Amino acid sequence: MTEQRELWQWSACDLARAIRDREISCQDATAAVVERIRAENGEINAIVDDLTEEALAEAVGHDRMLAQEGPLGPLHGVPVTIKENVDQKDRATPNGVAAFAEVIAPDDAPVVRNLRQAGAIIVGRTNTPEFSFRATTDNPLHGRTVNPWDETRSPGGSSGGAAAATVMGFGPIAHGNDIGGSLRFPSFACGTATVRPTQGRVAAYNPSAPEERGLLAQLMSVQGAIAREVRDVRLAMQVLVRPDARDPWHVPLPFGGPPPAPPIKVAVTRNGHGYAIDPVITAAIDRAAGVLSDAGYAVEETEPPLMAEIAEAWRRNTMGEVKLLMDPAVRQFGSETIQRMFDEYYELMSPSEPEALIRGLADRTRFTRAWNLFLEDYPLVLTPFLMRTLYGWDEDAQGPEYVKDIFDAAIYSFGMNYLGLPAAVVPTGLDGGWPVGVQIIGQRFREDLCLDAAEAIERSTGILAEKLWQQRS
Repeated sequence: MTEQRELWQWSACDLARAIRDREISCQDATAAVVERIRAENGEINAIVDDLTEEALAEAVGHDRMLAQEGPLGPLHGVPVTIKENVDQKDRATPNGVAAFAEVIAPDDAPVVRNLRQAGAIIVGRTNTPEFSFRATTDNPLHGRTVNPWDETRSPGGSSGGAAAATVMGFGPIAHGNDIGGSLRFPSFACGTATVRPTQGRVAAYNPSAPEERGLLAQLMSVQGAIAREVRDVRLAMQVLVRPDARDPWHVPLPFGGPPPAPPIKVAVTRNGHGYAIDPVITAAIDRAAGVLSDAGYAVEETEPPLMAEIAEAWRRNTMGEVKLLMDPAVRQFGSETIQRMFDEYYELMSPSEPEALIRGLADRTRFTRAWNLFLEDYPLVLTPFLMRTLYGWDEDAQGPEYVKDIFDAAIYSFGMNYLGLPAAVVPTGLDGGWPVGVQIIGQRFREDLCLDAAEAIERSTGILAEKLWQQRS
């Protein structure tokens, strides 16, 4: 099957194996992806810093190294992309903000360093909204990233460029990050797979940053990977979890742990907590639950604790910290659109004042404890990710009622950031031509179990990107 595909369609796992076995060269793999980028990126605008010339030259060196010394690591010769809000040495880190276009990174962030040391070849840097703080991907500096499935729909945010790039064939692995759903929104929107890792799982640090982020942002923001196939997410995560002393939060644990006693119990919830879940989403939950049951999981309808309260705490406390620490930069450097949207965020989500924020951070422990205890009984939880189908590409900028609807539909997304728990998103199919998916939450540092379940669902659904390629051919 692999041999019948163009090289740009191959998985990272297949490319890495074939390169190691000398069946194809790094130059072959890179050239195929570069050709695809040059043919299609002009329409999609996923990659906004083109590094294809550098990648082609690097591939020559990687082939020479492979012949003389063997592979650098498990991603030797595999093309990847990096989101433009993390540092890559000698490249700009604008974070979607025109005023930051000349912020040049003095060194690689840990995720970039780990990918390079594993042998990956960076073919480009992907688009993100201003300040990486929208549910879609558009900014005055680089413009809009188009969802490859439907130009009227959002590619998600803030890693919309990453997800659009990988589903289009601009590299099988795309780096992204997530503070409220920024890995998972784009995966849901573009029909890719991802896992939001546990807080502390992947080292994070931007050498260009003028100051440290707020404490809550440090507790919630994570680095990760988006891929067309679950096995490629797993391969990327095994590389990304390598330690880096620049991140004091990093926990140096191996990726994966002992298997729980079978059958693994999966809690399933369809509770909208006041939001009218779209029947398409409940059908996706039903489909995924059935697949997991057939795969040997013990699937039970039960309610995880405190979800609505957790979501409200995320809203108030995140916006409290944002208003206190981030708002000055938004007012100084942001566009009129993003400033108006921040005003709407504050209006809708009642930001905590400093004292309430401090108390809220303390109370976060209560929520996490409750979920840790729940996850002792149910190591996995199957939930909606977004409780509605895909929104319009600019819907979050159309007024407060639209912003409210998206946030109300996404409580299972940002709630997991507030808890610091791992959560995978995997497609379950198409509805009306748009991707639909579900979320699988796991115990702390058990991303491997989330991906096991996601892979079981993927085996039933198939690789959604293949359907996209057929549609666009």
